Amino acid sequence: MTKVGIIGATGMAGSAAFKEAQSAGLDVTAIVRNKSKAKDKLGDSIQILEKDAFALDHDDLANFDVVVDAFSTDPAQAYLHVDLTAHLISLFRETQQPRFIFILGAGSLHTGDDHHLVVEDIKKVPGAETFINTPINQLAELHFLQDVTNVNWVGISPASSFVAGEASDNILYGTEELLTDKDGNSETTGGTMAKAIVKEIQEPSHKQERFTVANG
Repeated sequence: MTKVGIIGATGMAGSAAFKEAQSAGLDVTAIVRNKSKAKDKLGDSIQILEKDAFALDHDDLANFDVVVDAFSTDPAQAYLHVDLTAHLISLFRETQQPRFIFILGAGSLHTGDDHHLVVEDIKKVPGAETFINTPINQLAELHFLQDVTNVNWVGISPASSFVAGEASDNILYGTEELLTDKDGNSETTGGTMAKAIVKEIQEPSHKQERFTVANG
């Protein structure tokens, strides 16, 4: 049975991915800082590794087939997205296991006739100064990963709006361009992201690259 660890399993994306992995019959462990919070959110009988993500070492993760990084933090500390990715990658240089799946942001996708970065549009949103650090740093996270050739990783970006909700009946897949549905909406629910992650775990189709999913 495929062993999966999910860092940040109590967050919006992480909890959805955890529940979807459970439903798919995967051997899934919540990697969290607070065991009681995880049990409250995910169930008393779940497998838990209680440890700060930055304290994780090689032995903590080496027995997993796949590790999903669903870490989230306050925009003021958004640089931690890059720091955690660098930490995880450093533990497993020159290896193929575990396979890492990093949940990235929409800001690193491209859009428009000129294929500009979505983060440039986000900067223009009223009040963007309160959250812009997150898409900027998740773009930096992708740039870091794109230089990693000796670790088994894949990135996945949501659409412009990434919100809690059930999976779409029609999931759209892409690579570098921001996705929209037939009505022009660009949204990915946590359930859709979770479905895409579990599909990628069970049927690996990307390696050392990023793809994107959206509700159709």
